[in-house]
Amino acid sequence: MARHIATRLWHAIKRIGIDRSANVMLMAGLSLPILIGMAGLAIEGGGWYQTKRSMQNAADAAALAAATNATTSYIAEAKAVTSQYGYTHGSDSVSVAAINTATCPDGATTCYQVTITKSVPLTLSRLVGFEGSGVQNSRQVISLSSAAVAKRITSPREYCILALNTVGTALTSNGAPFADLNGCNVMSDSDATCNGSDLDATYGDAAGTNNGCGDTQNSNVPVLPDPYSAKASNIPTNTCSSYPQATVANNDKTVSSLGSATGIRGTYSTTGDWNICGDLVLTGDVTLTGSSVAINIYNGDLLTNGYTIRTASGAAATIVFTGTNSGGYTHRPWTTGAIDIKAPSSGPWSGTALYQDPAITSGVDIDYAGNNPKTPVWDISGLVYMPRANVQFSGVVNKASNGNACFVMVIYNLVINGNGSIFQQTGCASTGLTPPTGMNATRATLVS
Repeated sequence: MARHIATRLWHAIKRIGIDRSANVMLMAGLSLPILIGMAGLAIEGGGWYQTKRSMQNAADAAALAAATNATTSYIAEAKAVTSQYGYTHGSDSVSVAAINTATCPDGATTCYQVTITKSVPLTLSRLVGFEGSGVQNSRQVISLSSAAVAKRITSPREYCILALNTVGTALTSNGAPFADLNGCNVMSDSDATCNGSDLDATYGDAAGTNNGCGDTQNSNVPVLPDPYSAKASNIPTNTCSSYPQATVANNDKTVSSLGSATGIRGTYSTTGDWNICGDLVLTGDVTLTGSSVAINIYNGDLLTNGYTIRTASGAAATIVFTGTNSGGYTHRPWTTGAIDIKAPSSGPWSGTALYQDPAITSGVDIDYAGNNPKTPVWDISGLVYMPRANVQFSGVVNKASNGNACFVMVIYNLVINGNGSIFQQTGCASTGLTPPTGMNATRATLVS
C-alpha cells in the first residue's frame, strides 16, 4: 500500500514537471507590473508631449507679445498671454518668466524670452522605476519646460510731419473732420492727441502716448531727433546794422506802410545768398529765375501782402529766417498772398524751402489757415523747418507749380484744425530731400 501511494505521488510530480502551463502563468504574473508600468509610461509620455506642445504655443505667443509691447510692462503682457492659453503664473504648478535681455542670433542681448515651466505628477510610470525630477506636495513629479525668443523687427518710416517737443503733447488736432493727410506719416516726440478725426495719416507715431492719430496708431516709439539743425551752418554772418519793419494794418497781415523795409516786385535772377535786413515785403508778384537763391531775412518777416512769390521753371529758392532773440523781432512767413516755391535739389540747402534758424526761439509762431483771401496759400515743394515754432495748421498744401510732390514740415508744436490737407509724398528724392526717418518697430518675429 505504501509503495503504491509513493508510486502515484511520483507520477503526479512528474506530470507537473512535464506540464509547463503553470510556468507561463507564473511568468505572466511576475511580468504584469512591468508591462503596466511600460504602458503607463507610454501613455504619460504622450500626455507630456501634448502638454509641451501646448506650452510651446503659449510661449511663442507670449514672446511675440512681449517684443511687440517693448515697454516696462512687457512681463505682465507675456503672463497675460500665457494665461489665455491656460498657463497662469503661480497657478496649477505653473511658472512663467520673461526677460528682455536674451541673446539674439546676431549676438545682441536685446531679444525677448518667455519660459513656461509646469510640474506634472507621475502615476503609472513609477512602476518601471521612473522617479521624474523631484517631489512636490509629497508626490513625484516631472518638470516640463518650453521657451521662445522673439525680437523686434524695425524698418525705416518717413514722415511728412515731425513735432519736436518732447514734453506734453506736441501734435494735436481739434475736430478737423475733413483733415486729410493721406499718404503722410506723422510723428510726435511726445504725446499725440487727435479729437474727432485720426487725420487720415497712414501712420501716426508718438514717443509718448498716441490718442487717436493716424490710421495705424503707435505709442512708445523712439524719439526722433531733429535731423536738420545742422543746416543752420549755411546761414551767412549777419552784417545788418538795422532792421527796418513794415507796418501791418489792423494786424490782418496787410502792409499799410512799407517804411524803410525792403520791397520787391517783378523778376529776379539772383543766385547764391540774397541778404535782407528786416522785413521783406512783396509790392507786386515776384518771380525768381535764378537756378538757386537763398533769401536770408535777418530779424524780419516775409510779407507777401496779397501777392505771390514763385520760382520759375528751372529755378529754386530757400527762404531763411534768422537774427536775434532780442528786440521783439519776428521771423516768419506772415502772409496774405501765396508762396509758390520749389526748393533746390542740390547744394547746401538741398530740399529746403523755408528755414527758421533753430537758435531763434521767439517771434517764430505762425497760423496757417489757407482757406480765405486773408490767409496764405502754400504751394511748396520741399522742407518747411520751424523747430521752435508753435504752428496752427488748417490749410491746404500743394506742390509748387514748377516743383515735385514733396512737402515735409518740422515744427515744435502743431495743432491741426479744419481742412488741413497735404498732398501725396512721391517726389522727395527728386527734390533733394530726405524726409525725417525713424526706425520704428513694425512687428516682432520669433528667432528661437
